[in-house]
Amino acid sequence: MPVQAALEWAFRREAAQLELPERRSIEERGSGFGMEYVLMERARLGGVQIDTSIGSSEPHDDAETIAAIVSNLPGDLGGLRQAIRVSELARAGLEPNWMPGAVPRWQPMEWRRDRAPGFEEGKAEVCGHWVEHFEVAHPKNPAKAIRRSRRHELRWVPCHLHPTPGAIARARANYQDWWFSLSHIRRSLKACGMLREVSITDAMPSMQPWGDAE
Repeated sequence: MPVQAALEWAFRREAAQLELPERRSIEERGSGFGMEYVLMERARLGGVQIDTSIGSSEPHDDAETIAAIVSNLPGDLGGLRQAIRVSELARAGLEPNWMPGAVPRWQPMEWRRDRAPGFEEGKAEVCGHWVEHFEVAHPKNPAKAIRRSRRHELRWVPCHLHPTPGAIARARANYQDWWFSLSHIRRSLKACGMLREVSITDAMPSMQPWGDAE
């Protein structure tokens, strides 16, 4: 199966868990050995299940292998922080939101919705004034003009770009970080030799889906 499907199977269906520093497994507490050692020993013994959990079924051996590989993402790919992110996305059956179709547009900072239902407009603010000068006919002597003036408000609608180009760039950079993590996990799973029933293919999600969409 593709690596993305394998991750979703391991974390979503089999409920595999990352080997976090604060949650050590039974064999780690008893012997001081980490999950990598346990998996190697399990493979050496022909797939014997070493650890047990009373009252609940254990994840499939291959799911635990996948979780162990994810737990050991290298630091240059984000380490444990990225491992948690990858596992949680897989558990939810999601990909990172790369903001498909997002285009920066000017939008009002605030909206007014106090008119007819369904009608809204940007909330305006007073930013200055201007004076209009004009003349009107004298009520008693039409040939004589009276000068008048009227003060007007200058109003504007404060706007901002939404989404910002920076927000779109960050979302797509986060997606690519996730993609490179999956690529590393795929290569590690294919090279580890400890998967008993699951076979990882070369299929990967698109590296730049926003380019595909265009």
